[in-house]
Parts: sequence; C-alpha cells; structure tokens
Amino acid sequence: MVREQIRVFTRTLQWKCVESRTDSKCLYYGRFILSPLMKGQADTIGIAMRRALLGEIEGTCITRAKSEKIPHEYSTILGIQESVHEILMNLKEIVLRSNLYGTCEASICVRGPRCVTAQDIILPPYVEIVDNTQHIASLTEPIDLCIGLQLERNRGYRIKTANNFQDGSYPIDTLFMPVRNVNHSIHSYGNGNEKQEILFLEIWTNGSLTPKEALYEASRNLIDLLIPFLHAEEENVHLENNQPKTSLPLFPFHNILAEIRKNKKKIALKFLFIDQLELPPRIYNCLKNSNIHTLLDLLNSSQEDLIKTEHFRIEDVKNIFGILEKHFVIDLKNKR
Repeated sequence: MVREQIRVFTRTLQWKCVESRTDSKCLYYGRFILSPLMKGQADTIGIAMRRALLGEIEGTCITRAKSEKIPHEYSTILGIQESVHEILMNLKEIVLRSNLYGTCEASICVRGPRCVTAQDIILPPYVEIVDNTQHIASLTEPIDLCIGLQLERNRGYRIKTANNFQDGSYPIDTLFMPVRNVNHSIHSYGNGNEKQEILFLEIWTNGSLTPKEALYEASRNLIDLLIPFLHAEEENVHLENNQPKTSLPLFPFHNILAEIRKNKKKIALKFLFIDQLELPPRIYNCLKNSNIHTLLDLLNSSQEDLIKTEHFRIEDVKNIFGILEKHFVIDLKNKR
C-alpha cells in the first residue's frame, strides 16, 4: 500500500506523519516518512537526523537539590519513607517543559503526613511540569520537608561528580535529552536506475515536546551547524581578490538607537528589558545567552557578535526589527 501511494508523489521531496499517539503523559510516539529519495540518501539523512534528535535538542531538568537538614546523600530522615538517595532519583525523573535559558530556582515546602508529588514543586511561571502526579516522597509523620531545587536547560547527559557535595547541596545525574529513542528504516522500490527509497523515522519523546516538534527543532539545529560551509567558497573568493571580507546582510542596530531616543526621550532604555518586547522564545534565549538583558544592551550590540551566538539566525534580526517598529512606531526602513 505504501508503495502505491509513493508512486503518485512528484520528484520533490515530501514528508508526512503516518502515525502519532500518546502512550502516557511522559511518552509520545510519532512515525514519519520522507520520499522519494535516491539510493543511499535515506541512510545519510536517517543517521544525521537520529544524532541530531538525540544530541542537539535541549531539555529542562532538575540538576541540584539542597536541604541543610540532610547530612549526606545516603542518609534517611525520620518520618520519610524514602531515603535521600531515592528522593533524588525521583526528582531526576520529573519532566519539565520551559523556555528557560541557563538556570533558575524552584522549591518544595510541605508538611506531612502526606504523599509529595511533582505538583508540590513551586516553579517560576515560565516552567511547566509535564506530569504533576510523579511521585517524590511519602511523609509518614507530621514533619516539614523543605528542599531547594536548581533547574537548568541544556543538552546531552551530565554525570554528577563525587566531590561536588557541599553545604547540603546535592547534584543530580541529569538527562537533558527530551527525545528518548529514535529508529530509522529504509524501504526501497523500483528497478535499475529507477530505484528509489523511502525513509521511515520513529521518534519517542518524554512529553516535554511532541515528536513533530522534536523533528522540526532537530532539523533547524542540523541546518545551523552546516551554514558555515555555505559561506566557505564566498570567503575564499574575497581572500583571493585581496578584498576586505563583507559582512552578513544585517541591519545596523546602532543606527536606530538615536532615532528611538529622539522619538522617545522620556524612556530610559536601560530600564526596558527584552522580556517586554514579546520576542519569540528562541530569540529571547539567544539574546540572554549573549548577556543582552535590556533594550540598550540590544541596540549597542554588534550584529556580527549576535550572529555568532548559538542558534541565532540572520532572519532573527529582521524579526527583531519588526518588533522594534511595532513597539516604538517609528519608520526604520530608511535607517537600514
């Protein structure tokens, strides 16, 4: 049946989600196809996408727990059924969804007897728990349990170090990867020179994003990694002609700084934070990564430095310009 469907496709590559389901709050599944591909292309794309899905997507996790009443990781606390180590392992399993960049703080402060779940975690407004029912501890006595938590958004896997326990602060082995598993398979059809391939991708995620969202983010990250090679030939031409290297086609932020000040004299730009500009989450995170926190920081920044920031793209500059035009109601077209 799949073979007959593929025959009606054009030579242009097309992708399709052929199956999507939610097995639980923390387990999503999606199956996708890409076709028609020439012989060998399906394996090339499949391997690259699998690595990008598993290694290039960021996730948010609890990376550290702190309580001054805990003597060491393997101790037990009177009135709590679980050991400290078991509580840390339960915290490790909690799945979070956020647009966080870097780290932030959260906490648990409850009184027993009761069952402590993920719902009892006090979080910043930009962090969300995927499954509030995830178990943390069981309090069997009328005691207080207060734990400070550190949250972080990152990628890959981090193993705690044995010498990093101090002041009642305990690091947690962290699996930032929101994609749990990826499989790719290839179906070939046709004969001789007409032989073509279909790539099948199966993606399982932890619920912090859907398989479709993971596929999109992994594709964008993979493209961003390859962009420097697209400019390699252009750079060589400039060097051979002994000409100064041209900059990327960006817009000069510093040219509009005076214009905004002229039209908005009463605004203290250093007190206008980029949080107020309603930027898309990815652009906001990129700017924070470059230590840009206020509008003045942004307008005084070098655009070349911004482009070097991880995940920041050329079209993001146009997006920022549109937002500035909207917020300050000034004509920037003649300033570019």
